[in-house]
Amino acid sequence: MKLVPLGDKVILKQKDAEVTTKSGIVIAGAEKEKPQEAEVIAVGPGGMVDGKEVTMMVKPGDVVIYSKYAGTEVKLEDEEFIVVRQNDIVAIVEK
Repeated sequence: MKLVPLGDKVILKQKDAEVTTKSGIVIAGAEKEKPQEAEVIAVGPGGMVDGKEVTMMVKPGDVVIYSKYAGTEVKLEDEEFIVVRQNDIVAIVEK
């Protein structure tokens, strides 16, 4: 199965929470707060949304920062995704 977003919606795959100790050991932490950083998996077509023209600014593969309480969590085939509106994305992370 595949998620196909509509309008100005964006499908995100959240990055795993990790903690690195002073000695460099990485500890995957479920007890840590989930990061607000995610990878863009799919992007809707944009167009007219709520009477306004929306041009999509992100593309699949981008790493983004999104608003803390934004979106809808969706589980599909044992994978978890977040569906957000483009205006809930606050920044693109460039490396």
